Amino acid sequence: MDMSRWIQPKPESEFSEHKVKHYQQDGESTVYVTNQEFPYPDGALIVSRTDLDGIITHANDVFVDISGWTRDEIIGAPHCLLRHPDMPKAPFADMWATLQRGERWYGYVKNLRKDGGHYWVYATVIPNLRKGKVIGYSSIRRKPSRERINEMSALYAEMLKNEQEGK
Repeated sequence: MDMSRWIQPKPESEFSEHKVKHYQQDGESTVYVTNQEFPYPDGALIVSRTDLDGIITHANDVFVDISGWTRDEIIGAPHCLLRHPDMPKAPFADMWATLQRGERWYGYVKNLRKDGGHYWVYATVIPNLRKGKVIGYSSIRRKPSRERINEMSALYAEMLKNEQEGK
């Protein structure tokens, strides 16, 4: 799915262009990335829901604000539009495998903002059940510690390098 209609660089920003293949999505998209990190607001929770295909069906105000998207832009969009090119495939593959087993998934994620900046979250994703059947997923994100962000940045950089080298 081409998500370039959603992700556009700010003309005055220094940015780099990346081609990204999204887990469980066809094709690739072009994303524009800056080095600007946006701090996660203290005491806030990001909440969103998706359907079974990862299409966003609900986003709370914190999610809308920190992502840089409008609610109209984000509802109906694939959640993977937030995937930062610094994120390796393995955490998302693990997330989907865990969710397919009907279990909760926890992990650290570097998300891409609409303007190319980023923010880190500690995510909990759970299957939404109705009458014993999974109908979608809910995600609650919290502020991660700077120590964990530093650890995960180094780990994800190594994982991404290994992915690119085919290891």
